[in-house]
Amino acid sequence: MNVTFRQLQLFRSLVSTGSISGAAKEAGITQPTASVHLKELTEAVGMPLYEVIGRKVFLTEAGRSLASAAQGVQAEWESFEQNIQTLKGGESGMLRVSMVNTAQYFAPRILGSFCSARPGVEASMELLNRDGVIERLRLNQDDLYIMSRPPTDLALTCTAFMPNPLVVVAPRDHPLARRNPVQPEELAGFRFLARERGSGTRLAADDFFRQRRCALDVRFELGSNEAILEAVAGGMGLAIVSAHALREGAHAGLVTLDVDGFPLLSNWQIVHPSGRKLSPLAAAFRTHLIAEARSMSVPA
Repeated sequence: MNVTFRQLQLFRSLVSTGSISGAAKEAGITQPTASVHLKELTEAVGMPLYEVIGRKVFLTEAGRSLASAAQGVQAEWESFEQNIQTLKGGESGMLRVSMVNTAQYFAPRILGSFCSARPGVEASMELLNRDGVIERLRLNQDDLYIMSRPPTDLALTCTAFMPNPLVVVAPRDHPLARRNPVQPEELAGFRFLARERGSGTRLAADDFFRQRRCALDVRFELGSNEAILEAVAGGMGLAIVSAHALREGAHAGLVTLDVDGFPLLSNWQIVHPSGRKLSPLAAAFRTHLIAEARSMSVPA
């Protein structure tokens, strides 16, 4: 059965106005043209859809069935149009974001406020180490990516939106806690805990000490900032972490050392492949993230 949407709209006008002339006027076409379209619709259905008695239209049983179906199609179409408008406005849809582990201290809150203001938005958030985020970036699996050190071998659009200072932390009773300042070379004589090789924090720290022609004695590699901070508080060694990891206030047993050259300055960046056009929803979240980050303070 070959029926067009235009024909269904004309038939709905026929039902609502009760005449072919009224349907033609509502559709913005001539009466002869309306008659032709209605005849083609009747032929496509294969049964009479209406009768004209005394210039008034009466629907047949097939016509009443088609009128109900046409109303359902119209309702679905209107729902589709509304959905497209909200998608264009970034007010609904699925948003996929991948971020490195350290972003957990601020990004979920910003994502939450974005979704709270947009009940039609669903969000998928992947929290991974840097290698995991880069792998998803290579496969183009998400709308946006949050990290501090984007890879340099991909064509990316990167926007810095918030500082990500790296600091040296120690137990409060550590000997260096009373020194002001501490020279980076002095740290070489102490044990360190660190994130896995390839993490943004580890790369930044390695670059710094390589430039100072010294190396840290990394005894333990741990996969999360929380584990590192707990181990530092337990006296297992010193660590270099993002200042964002200290935001929670749950690390009262730690102190930030005054080390010359620290904090190491870097920035959080929101990233996507250069060839990818952001959806209105992703673009709206990117704008929201940048705006919200301006009001967030970072401990020194």
